[in-house]
Amino acid sequence: PNFHATYLWNQHKKYDLMEALASAHGLLDDLPIRRKMAIEQDFLELWDNKENPPPIVPSTESYINHMQTIMDDPDKLMAHIYVRHMGDLSGGQMIRKRIPGEGRYYQFDCDVNEYKDKIRAKCNDDMAAEAKICFDYATELFKEMQEYVTE
Repeated sequence: PNFHATYLWNQHKKYDLMEALASAHGLLDDLPIRRKMAIEQDFLELWDNKENPPPIVPSTESYINHMQTIMDDPDKLMAHIYVRHMGDLSGGQMIRKRIPGEGRYYQFDCDVNEYKDKIRAKCNDDMAAEAKICFDYATELFKEMQEYVTE
């Protein structure tokens, strides 16, 4: 559970900022897919040391810094919504069955395919480079988790 809780802690930091920035541009107005609170609930369920939070890994810090450089660019922010939320709506459904705890992060109160279509409708090919950046940050988190957390 601590391994997964540490992963959730780092994801929460990313989603908190990403969803706040996207909301400021109205990008999530018709997409009730925000994950921040669900991630936080899952984290609190699994993390038993309330006084000492898990580490924030370097890629999470870099991601937060990067997001601050694109905060005024709705297209770049939408690329991050696409990568993260489409992953949650897709592969997250398989992951949900294999993680400890309730797994609220991967539970959606909506028609998953309908929201995938709504996300796709807000994207264009010009977002590909930024989507790759987001994907690379996600990959780096998985690599770092192996270094920072052992169970």
